[in-house]
Amino acid sequence: MDPSTRKTFNDNFTAEKYTRFLASLNEGLANPIAFRVAETPVFLTDDFRDRLIEAGHDIVDVILQPDFKELTERAIPDKWRIPNENDHPHFIALDFGVCSDGKGNIVPKLIELQGFPSLFGFQAKLTETYRETFDIPDDRTVYFSGLNAETYIDLLKRTIVGEHDPAEVVLMDVNAHEQKTAVDFDQTRKYIGTPVVSLEELEREGKNLFYRVNGEKKQIKRIYNRLIFDEIEGEANIFDKVVDIRQPLDVEWITHPNWFYRVSKFTMPFLKGDYIPRTQFLHLVKDIPADLENYVLKPLFSFAGQGVIIDVSKDDIENIKDPENWILQEKVNYQPVVQAPDGGVKVEIRLLYLWPNGDEKPTLAINLARLSKGKMIGVRYNKDFDWVGGTIAFINS
Repeated sequence: MDPSTRKTFNDNFTAEKYTRFLASLNEGLANPIAFRVAETPVFLTDDFRDRLIEAGHDIVDVILQPDFKELTERAIPDKWRIPNENDHPHFIALDFGVCSDGKGNIVPKLIELQGFPSLFGFQAKLTETYRETFDIPDDRTVYFSGLNAETYIDLLKRTIVGEHDPAEVVLMDVNAHEQKTAVDFDQTRKYIGTPVVSLEELEREGKNLFYRVNGEKKQIKRIYNRLIFDEIEGEANIFDKVVDIRQPLDVEWITHPNWFYRVSKFTMPFLKGDYIPRTQFLHLVKDIPADLENYVLKPLFSFAGQGVIIDVSKDDIENIKDPENWILQEKVNYQPVVQAPDGGVKVEIRLLYLWPNGDEKPTLAINLARLSKGKMIGVRYNKDFDWVGGTIAFINS
């Protein structure tokens, strides 16, 4: 982390500025942002930025392999397999912990990855608000690949809307208007014009889908999909109440739901490199490691840290009924590298890629960062702390 920029930021930070910052973020919203936004952005050195880019490049190369679909076919649960899958994910998100390599170096270590959109709209708004409130220098940016605020939105629109009328492309999620990420949905609508529609609002005629605006029916040509099937897993008869989106439909998915499973924890055992913790499918582990304190046990089909066993025992492993659906992953050592007024804070950085139709490969576009003082990154582990929560990392432009 850049110590000079950090000192300047901290010296000029005030609680009044932070209050003004939050007010600006919440201005015009129907409801306040439902997750904690941190008091500070992250400031990366050029060296760490370059390590992140290198790590991301190596992982994307695996996703680009011709046999990637074959490798990940088992990742898709049969009941959530959707027809008409396209040939690539439109979004890739790679989560890296800021860690020690045991040799005195601060390095990124892959924690998780997903072929699913993140807060692509909100992060642009967050950048603008940090910059205005805290006077972030103009030579700092959050964008990669030579993008700026304007060209980033152009790329986002090209990815989600393509050549369609924005009114024919809907951002869709279950209970979309009540989601914690509703602020991102609203900001995306403002940037690119796509309406926000709940799963419950979809109407079907044959293979066509529709939504309504002031009672008028509008056909949907593309779905910017924000629905994760885990969220409706517990409602056994959900598709008796809403349109069954698992059926063949005359609609294009951005991104297709199958990619949520293909680019996921399931991909981890296929990755190798300095920035990848050793990971194995549990059913392929021949000998249980003697140093289990250095490993974490993760279910393949869960999100937001649910079901993860941090302090692994031999009994935990032997009690798993479906080891083919779990991974045993080497723990990484997060380092509290961001200096808050009361001490160090741990950091996770998510590299966000956009891959519009017609492009040969994905473009590293923007990032998301999270600060934590708890045992793990995530809301439930940081409820009682300040200088934690969602943020973004600035790099030298």
